[in-house]
Amino acid sequence: MKPALNRIIVVMLILLCFPLLMGADFMYWRDNFSPITLQNIGSRGQVCEGSSQVTLFTNGDAEISADNSTAAQLSFAGDTLVTEYKLTFDGNGSDATGGTGTNYETYDRFLLTTPAHVTHRPGDDEVEVILHVKASNYANGLANAGTYKAKQTMSVHWVGH
Repeated sequence: MKPALNRIIVVMLILLCFPLLMGADFMYWRDNFSPITLQNIGSRGQVCEGSSQVTLFTNGDAEISADNSTAAQLSFAGDTLVTEYKLTFDGNGSDATGGTGTNYETYDRFLLTTPAHVTHRPGDDEVEVILHVKASNYANGLANAGTYKAKQTMSVHWVGH
């Protein structure tokens, strides 16, 4: 009788917890953005761009914010480049989960006052988030040769939280 009672208890727990698990909210990144390697800047006025994408899984509306510290600015041995970021999505938030892309903003202004809004559409619980970066020299300036690096950290949270 004990094995049968144990099975009944397990089945009852599953039946009680299943609706809670199925209705649970979720929001998570599949991975990290892969590193973005830009072409070398070969002249004073050249602008280099690159991008990387990652999947965001969510079953509700979300907002994405960014790191605006100097860690997000391309730098090498005390020298810096004009560093700009923007986001785009594979869905528009109307007929698929997604949002309206943002415009390029400098690293210290990127998503600072207005996070990127992701609108969830029932039945579509994922969106490709594409991070774009653009690098250039400052006006009337010329950066030193070297390997410039930056680290942009993106955070996602529920709308209004």
